[in-house]
Amino acid sequence: MNSRKWVRLFLSTLLIGGIATAAVGMILNGKEFAHLFVRLEIVELLAVLFWHIGVGFIFSVISQAGFFAYLTIHRFGLGFFRSLWNSVQLVLIVFVLFDLVYFRYMVFADKGDSIVPYLLVALVILLVGLAVAYVKSVQTNKGAFVPALFFMVVVTVIEWFPVLRINDRDWLYLMLIPLLLCNAYQLLILHKLTGGAKQ
Repeated sequence: MNSRKWVRLFLSTLLIGGIATAAVGMILNGKEFAHLFVRLEIVELLAVLFWHIGVGFIFSVISQAGFFAYLTIHRFGLGFFRSLWNSVQLVLIVFVLFDLVYFRYMVFADKGDSIVPYLLVALVILLVGLAVAYVKSVQTNKGAFVPALFFMVVVTVIEWFPVLRINDRDWLYLMLIPLLLCNAYQLLILHKLTGGAKQ
């Protein structure tokens, strides 16, 4: 990985984060965007759009910091746990998904609220993680499946933690979707940049 490839990865991930957040923001705030568009308040419309893009850039930087932190942790884990590292990662995946459901439900749910919405969020993260990990293992090797799943689930949840604390629905989705996209992109492009894909 030379500096040119790193810059390419950084800028492309930044772009994905900005576009994804702007798109999600337009969907979540569709009425506001439609109101501004109908009234032809172009300056305010662009201001809101650029604000979302800027926030998306921040999410992208968080995603990239998490990615490079995981690459370091992965090497450390391989050296420390050796052949047990995949098993450790699987245990941590289960632990994080359980905590994501249980603690959010205990802290934020009102009396009588269903646990289903909390389960669905964790299930979506898991399914996206499984899909990305499968593609990664097909493009590289079977040994990449568990590390890819760990990154997509555990690291994404850690990166998502700032908005998990406030539990605002719009912010939850506004941050989660760009994080998943940025994390998936980085994971699936890395071996192409470093020449690690199957021949």
